[in-house]
Amino acid sequence: MNRYTLNPRRGWGSILEAQGFSFHTRETGPYWDESAAYSFSGKDVSILERATEELQQLCLKAAQFILDQELFDELRIPEIARPLIRDSWERETPSVYGRFDLAYNGKSEPKLLEYNAQTPTSLLEAAAIQWLWKEDVRSRNDQFNSIEPKLQAQWKECRPYIKGQLYFSSLDNAEDRATVDYLASLAESVGFRTSHITLERIGWLNHRFVDEADVPMNTIFALYPWEWLMSEQGEKIADGFQSTMWLEPTWKMLWSNKALLPILWRLFPGHPNLLESYLDGPRAMTSYVRKPIYSREGANITVIDAIPVAKTEGLYGSEGFVYQKLASLSHFDGKHAVIGSWYITDQGPAGVGVRESNGLITDNTARFVPHFLE
Repeated sequence: MNRYTLNPRRGWGSILEAQGFSFHTRETGPYWDESAAYSFSGKDVSILERATEELQQLCLKAAQFILDQELFDELRIPEIARPLIRDSWERETPSVYGRFDLAYNGKSEPKLLEYNAQTPTSLLEAAAIQWLWKEDVRSRNDQFNSIEPKLQAQWKECRPYIKGQLYFSSLDNAEDRATVDYLASLAESVGFRTSHITLERIGWLNHRFVDEADVPMNTIFALYPWEWLMSEQGEKIADGFQSTMWLEPTWKMLWSNKALLPILWRLFPGHPNLLESYLDGPRAMTSYVRKPIYSREGANITVIDAIPVAKTEGLYGSEGFVYQKLASLSHFDGKHAVIGSWYITDQGPAGVGVRESNGLITDNTARFVPHFLE
C-alpha cells in the first residue's frame, strides 16, 4: 500500500459533472481529490477481501446473538422497532450492501472501525467514478472494484421479493440523490421499474404508504437512517409493515449502530480484525476513541491517547457512547486514510474506496482519493 502524488486532469470538475458526479467540491475544498492516488498490491487485495468476508460472518453471528439474548437495550433500539427487526430477520428480508470502515496500513491485519450497514454513501465515487478515473489515468492498471456488477447481481437476487414499482427515496441533497439514482440505474438495468420520491413526499392513506398519486408503495429503498425513520414514522411503519417492504430491511438496525462493536468484541475477544470495545467506559485502555452509539460524518468523537488529542463537535451522543481502542491508521505525507470496504449481500467483498483526512478523525471534511493496483 502506497500513496502517490499526481497532477489532476485538466478540467477534472467538468469531467466529473459529465459523469453525474456533481458534489465533487465542498466549502472546505475538494471532496474528490485526484492530486493523489493510493496503490494496492495483490496481497493487499487478498488481505482486505478475506477480512471483509470474515467481518460479515462475524456480524451475522452477532445479529443472531442480539436477537437470542434480546440485547435491544444495549443498542438503544426503541420498543416499537423490535418486533419489526425480528420479523424481517426471520423472513430473511433481502438487503443490498454495506461498507466496512477499516484501519489498514499494508503491514498488519485490517481492523474494523465501524460498519456502515444501512446508509453507506461514497458509493457512486467508489463504484463508478474512480473506475472511470482509472481508465483515463491508469488504463494499464487494474483496480480492486467489482462493486457495480455485484450490485447488479444482487438486484437480480432481490427480484423474487419485489412486486411492482421499486421506489427509491432520500433527502433532497446532491449526494444522497446521486447515490439512490445510481442504485436505481443498476436496478433498472436488470429489469426493475423504478421511481424516485423525496422522503417528505411519501404519503399515508388507508394504512398504506403511498406516492404522490396515492398509489400504494410496495417496496421502498430509503437512504435514511432507521433510527430517524422510527423516531419520525415508527407507528406508521409498524402499522403498514406487512404491506410495505423497506430496503435496507429493519434487521439492519442491529448493525447500523456502533454498539455492535462491543458486542462483537464480547463474542470474539482478541479477533485479529476487531478492536477492543466497551459500552461502559474505557476500562484499562489509555488510548481509545469515544464514539456516540448513533452519529454521522465523524461528529462528537473524542480521541484519547493518554490525554485528549482530537475532538469533533456535533449533535449526537444522547443515547450514550462506545469506547474503542485507538487504531493505527495509514499515514502518508501527513494524511490519514480509512479504507471503505464494500460488501454486497450474497455476492461478497466487492472493492474499496479510500477517504483521507488531515487529522485523526474522518469527518465531513475528508476527501475521497482514488486507487489502483500495482
